[in-house]
Amino acid sequence: MAASHKRKRGRGRRALLTVVSFGVLATAGAGWVYLRLNGNINTFGSDGISDDRPGADSSKGQNVLVIGSDARTGGNSALGGGDKGDIGRSDTAFLLHVYADRKHAVAVSIPRDTLVDIPPCRLPDGSWTKTQPDTMFNAAYSVGQTAKGNPACTQNTVEQLTGLRVDHTVVVDFKGFASLTDVVGGVEVCLPKDVYEGDLNPNRGSRGDRLFSKGPQEVSGTKALDYVRIRHGIGDGSDIGRIKRQQAFVASLLKKVKSDGLTPTKLLPLADAATKSLTVDPGLGSADKLISFAMSLRDIDLSNTKFVTLPWRYEGSRVAVVQPDADALWASLKDDRTLDGKDAGGGGRDDGRPAPKDSGPVRGDGIEVAVRNGTTVTGLAARAAGTLTGHGFTVTGTATADRQDHTTTLIEYGPGQKKKAESVARLFTDAELKAAPADAPGIRITLGRAYADDPSTPASGKPSATPSPVPSKVAADARSGDTDACSDLSYG
Repeated sequence: MAASHKRKRGRGRRALLTVVSFGVLATAGAGWVYLRLNGNINTFGSDGISDDRPGADSSKGQNVLVIGSDARTGGNSALGGGDKGDIGRSDTAFLLHVYADRKHAVAVSIPRDTLVDIPPCRLPDGSWTKTQPDTMFNAAYSVGQTAKGNPACTQNTVEQLTGLRVDHTVVVDFKGFASLTDVVGGVEVCLPKDVYEGDLNPNRGSRGDRLFSKGPQEVSGTKALDYVRIRHGIGDGSDIGRIKRQQAFVASLLKKVKSDGLTPTKLLPLADAATKSLTVDPGLGSADKLISFAMSLRDIDLSNTKFVTLPWRYEGSRVAVVQPDADALWASLKDDRTLDGKDAGGGGRDDGRPAPKDSGPVRGDGIEVAVRNGTTVTGLAARAAGTLTGHGFTVTGTATADRQDHTTTLIEYGPGQKKKAESVARLFTDAELKAAPADAPGIRITLGRAYADDPSTPASGKPSATPSPVPSKVAADARSGDTDACSDLSYG
């Protein structure tokens, strides 16, 4: 009996040692994985982020700026052409808003030729540039003329353009993009016609070989890169059309990743490829932070993932931002409202303010309003116009008032317009209603300082007291993450 008891006790010790050994190996393996991923990650310095930026509470959700870089360093020149000593440029960019409920997301593409004001940005020598008005958006990434580009400057520009605080910035280069598509085993795309080398490079002087056949197919590596870079030969040949294809491609990539399942076996090679290709802000500068953020997105359904383009119009060969549509879009994201106006804030108001007494929807269909800025706050009329347009009002024009010392907002209305003016007033806290002379028809708003200082005003970065749905034409142009790859083939 004693010998048998010793043998059992010996086997028990060996089993315990085996379990402990596996535990140690597993922990060491996880540690090795994290060390490996940490060694892959590149970060850019936070010293280039502007001090003059929206508050951390500009919305309940999170905003992530994703930049596609065509920098020629690190093996990218073989994929993108150009000189290795060339400066870094941004080929594409979108702002991803992840709603506070972590079940919805919308990606807003910003055309690279959009004319914007580039705010002061830090140069490599530590000095700061002056504001560059009416400059192409993608020029922000090239400020400083370095091979790796200037993601902090692009972030500063997006924050000024949107009024939203960018919580994280991620830069993906050509090489990394190609690697990601290889790891997932290809991404489904669909072509409305055969595409040739001459469509990718119209300067080659001939049609060249066929790159893609008409119809659905899977692409990976350099072929995937060719697909998202094609501008000519499909649709209207514009960069806007290419943006639509890029949105469709990202949707297909997300669909493939989700269908494969977020298992360690699948995630490790994906994380390895991703971290090798990314440059991120310090807030995502470690494997645990990056993986934790990625896993926080796992409950977002593809049908609740939307892709839209910043409201735009052509201005010569460039692109201009359409107002007040753009401000209405940004206001809806600040409010954490989805494109169809639903509250995705994850639990209602959190700013301590009571709900408005009349909380029914404000509808301005058929009501025309003129807006004047009676303060010295730049852009206040455009923001108010964005809110009005988002509720269906027709803004007949914006202007600066004769005086800029108004303290309260004044809403003047002509004969028979009182009821309509009362609907307008629901969007402006403590506004004063006043009948205008008989020879002054219509409704006119003169914004006061109280509106600028009101926490519910979108310009302040706080959630507004009433929903701000995006204009219907913006929402109608949205693409869902689960849309079939073969729909809307021309993309412009």
